[in-house]
Amino acid sequence: MIDRTKKSSIYAPLQQDRRPEYWLGALFLFSLLLMNPWVRGDGVGYYAYLRAPIIEHSLNFENDYRYANASFRGPRLDENGNLKPELRTPTGHLENHFTVGPAILWSPFFILAHGGVLLARAMGSSVAADGFSSPYRLAMAFATALYGFLALLLAFRLSSQYVDQWSALFATIAVWWASSLPVYMYFNPSWSHALSAFVVAFFLWFWHQTRSKRTILQWLFLGAWTGLMLDVYYPNAMVLIVLVIEALRQYSAAFRASESTDPRPALPTRLARLLANHLLYLAAAFVCFLPTLIAHRIIYGDALESGYVPLSNWLWRSPVLLAVLFSSNHGLLSWTPILILALIGLALFWRRTPAVGGPFAAAVLAFYLFIACYPDWAGISSYGNRFFVSLTILFVLGLAVFLDALARLFSSRRAALVAVSVLLGIFMLWNAGLMFQWGSHLVPARGPISFPEMIHNQFYVVPGQLSGKLETYLFRRRKLMQQIEEGDMQQMQQQPPP
Repeated sequence: MIDRTKKSSIYAPLQQDRRPEYWLGALFLFSLLLMNPWVRGDGVGYYAYLRAPIIEHSLNFENDYRYANASFRGPRLDENGNLKPELRTPTGHLENHFTVGPAILWSPFFILAHGGVLLARAMGSSVAADGFSSPYRLAMAFATALYGFLALLLAFRLSSQYVDQWSALFATIAVWWASSLPVYMYFNPSWSHALSAFVVAFFLWFWHQTRSKRTILQWLFLGAWTGLMLDVYYPNAMVLIVLVIEALRQYSAAFRASESTDPRPALPTRLARLLANHLLYLAAAFVCFLPTLIAHRIIYGDALESGYVPLSNWLWRSPVLLAVLFSSNHGLLSWTPILILALIGLALFWRRTPAVGGPFAAAVLAFYLFIACYPDWAGISSYGNRFFVSLTILFVLGLAVFLDALARLFSSRRAALVAVSVLLGIFMLWNAGLMFQWGSHLVPARGPISFPEMIHNQFYVVPGQLSGKLETYLFRRRKLMQQIEEGDMQQMQQQPPP
């Protein structure tokens, strides 16, 4: 009989073993072959916050919008090739509702690339020091891939504290390649989602590591990181519910202790300490959220103007609870079904470890409800439901717990390894085929898809085309990207106007 109070006894123990992390690192280095240094779509807005201030020393995005890909540039230019007047805000700036946080994370890599380009030009090189040339885009793409990998590494380390490292390793690799993450870690690196996965992963990991006792410096750091996390992606505010639950428990414990013969400091002292820590946290968060407020004050004339759909127009009374999960229009679970297992695992984790599992489950639920109320919940042009990439660390943890529970059903380690490998391999192959269909426009990049057509393609079309397109992607990528952009433009023209 298996002792269920211990970590998995099916997998061979690898606790305190660094080999899994080395294997993850080796896989990451190999995966850099997939890195695609282009700035496209939403990425134009994110990248503009990086390029314009460093290269042009302003928030003038005209060159960024003119240089953008056709599907981004087209709706913003008139018949004479001029930027449309309605793009101008009351301050005269071009509208840019995308967040500034990605630019903050990319900036060290971009500045290094800029220094290298300037040095090369001083030595006679003709590489343009304009922020658009290859060295800059490569730096951005590498930074995105690296941050995405760090999110996975943090997820692996967190999961390893609750299950065997084999379960954590398998779960990390599976979420890495069977979710929406690889699209935004490699194919669309100028979008914010892989970066958001990193900042959320570090926030939750740091919260978890310091939850028993947090020093003043740790409170300040947690607040500063919260500000950065919101700079990167606004929906990340939903994961702050872990702190709300923690605070409620702390204040409740303080009042309960005051009613007992507890020898600890009196209630006013305990409450004062808690309140001081929380105020310090909020102050640090506000300071580190200032880049967003300042940028919006300059661009819109109002620090609180987001540029997105007003909150009054959200679906508060009719959230699309089922569609977000199961719709053919980029449903989370219908497009990336491995997350079904991850959610089951999170439910198991909540039951087994409520002190941590409860706040984590609440974070997933709050994020889900928030997206279900968002008018553009499907993400428009999205692989799966891209918004949920932010929760990568929780999906890895949930899947690791699920795999650990699955392993306990087998009487031998070999049988468990074979079963898990086959199961995860099927999910990863399925995701690779669907990513190929989405990227090559075998299924629409925007709007709902036909599930029967998609399934037919998976078995009868993808196997014949995948190897040839992969070779083109690796060795003639620019040509392939042009074809993808042309296909995207055709699909946009075929769609009825909103």
